[in-house]
Amino acid sequence: MGVRFGAAAAMAALLAAPGGAQVRIAPWQEDPFPSRYQPAAPDDMLLRGATILDGAGGRIDGGDVLVRSGRIVAVGKALANPGVREVDATGRWITPGVIDVHSHDGTYSLPLTDIDREASDVAEVASPNSADTWIETAVNPQDMAFDRALAAGVTTIQILPGSTPIFAGRSVVVKPVRASTVWGMKTTGGVQGFKMACGENPKSWGADDDNEGPTSRQGVIAFMRQGFLDAQTYKRAWEKHRAGGGAAPERNLKLETLAGILSGDVRVNLHCYRAGDIAAVLSIAKEFGFRIGAIHHATEAYKIPGLLRESGTCAAVWADWWGFKMEAQDAVRAEAPMLERTGVCVMMHSDSPADGQRLNITAAKAAAAGRRIGIDTPPETMIKWTTSNPAKLLGLDKQVGTLAPGYRADLVVWSGNPFSIYSKADLVLIDGAVAWDRAKPRTGPVSDFELGRPGAKP
Repeated sequence: MGVRFGAAAAMAALLAAPGGAQVRIAPWQEDPFPSRYQPAAPDDMLLRGATILDGAGGRIDGGDVLVRSGRIVAVGKALANPGVREVDATGRWITPGVIDVHSHDGTYSLPLTDIDREASDVAEVASPNSADTWIETAVNPQDMAFDRALAAGVTTIQILPGSTPIFAGRSVVVKPVRASTVWGMKTTGGVQGFKMACGENPKSWGADDDNEGPTSRQGVIAFMRQGFLDAQTYKRAWEKHRAGGGAAPERNLKLETLAGILSGDVRVNLHCYRAGDIAAVLSIAKEFGFRIGAIHHATEAYKIPGLLRESGTCAAVWADWWGFKMEAQDAVRAEAPMLERTGVCVMMHSDSPADGQRLNITAAKAAAAGRRIGIDTPPETMIKWTTSNPAKLLGLDKQVGTLAPGYRADLVVWSGNPFSIYSKADLVLIDGAVAWDRAKPRTGPVSDFELGRPGAKP
């Protein structure tokens, strides 16, 4: 069903129960922080003569894209112009907008003056269970990483909490547009995300004498199981109430979120590296009857592709991050093409404002490593790693991530092959409006983080 937003939440807040009684929808299906995002006025245009990667595995050489009223109307060759502005895209490439499914933009803003708590709101570490937190309440929209991502072709970003807690909290999905608050950036229509963590990060939580929490991998897994066991009881109490069988349970915001996971209304993004850790949490998901949307980082996912296929779980990976912690020692550069070849849903992710500007190059590096071991991944497949596959994870695959009639016109016109380090995003559209034009200076206020920097112009 997914989390409900805005007026729809108000209209759906009461459901008819047996006997005509009225009870509220399950509380984990509600969003206490409604979006205020309003698309900019659309720029109708016909992009003519480009190499098109549609995000669904298709490629058209010398193709056209027609955009009207914020939507993609047609994709093909020699399209008729219905009287809109025509843009010559000969020699350029067009793709769906890039989607980053793992960002800390706005909560771990660069440049940092202090990496301690004073400068970062990336995670709430008062408890190993921060399931009651919503990362959007911490996002600073002035972070210059949003502008930098937009200029690199990114049109959708999932901001996740950090990975110190086992249950780290809910995510938010935004457009990198200028707004006074995060809710002016927040996109809707997808599935509410949630961050969980296993392995080194959460097991170190209880190592501090001031903290009470797991200090080992087995302790982390036991903590997860007990959390979902408690949530199972809470969920059943709510289901009984909704069926007219008694008073509503006393609200518990931590259990509400975990119950939302059990019901399928909240989708898990799991921070996990080692194959054994991934397998253990997949077992918990099977035990309690929920699906993990994606394993993030997943440096040893290439060892267990069958488990990922069986569970319907994607892998969100890097191209070349390894050696920075013990559980990342067995990473391989060609993991993305290796997983792709075995039928696993693959996507690139950043976990970094720097990599968040270069996800297409991250995909190119992974594919190049694959070619060196005999796996050839064509551009029409590589583009899925940063567009349509991430859209599926976010529950937005009927809206963005693919160039097809009816989809929102989130797209990029690249100066050349998007998998070349020499290519730039010439034109970026969000909901059919030009959000970035490399040929024109930007207008409007500059982020405080940009003040005094060379080239920091409106």
